[in-house]
Amino acid sequence: MAKYLLLKHYRGAPDPVNCVPMAEWTPEEISAHMRFMHDFADRLEKTGEFVDAQALAPEGTFVRYDGEGRPPVTDGPFAETKELIAGWMVIDVDSYERAVELAGELSAAPGAGGKPIHEWLELRPFLAAPPTVTE
Repeated sequence: MAKYLLLKHYRGAPDPVNCVPMAEWTPEEISAHMRFMHDFADRLEKTGEFVDAQALAPEGTFVRYDGEGRPPVTDGPFAETKELIAGWMVIDVDSYERAVELAGELSAAPGAGGKPIHEWLELRPFLAAPPTVTE
């Protein structure tokens, strides 16, 4: 089994086919989208392929170390100028091909008008072991 991270980008990725921002969806469209996401996760839970999923708030701050005895440096919460990762799902599957298959299914979550979003998902494998350094 290999773990993969599915990242849902709502900004910073190529535009999906059904490119209507969620802020413009009706409450029914949002409910249908969330129901699809929950049903998808429930199905993967039954097959043993689901690990975890979370939605993320649009606000965020970059933070970095600024030296011994100094407070961390932040860039401020400027989500409108950054890519927005709206959520993620971790899956544990037998192959890369299965991960691609599931990402394709998740991309079909309904959006505006109840039509599939066809959103781009970023598929990232977890490192199985730390890289070794040889000289």
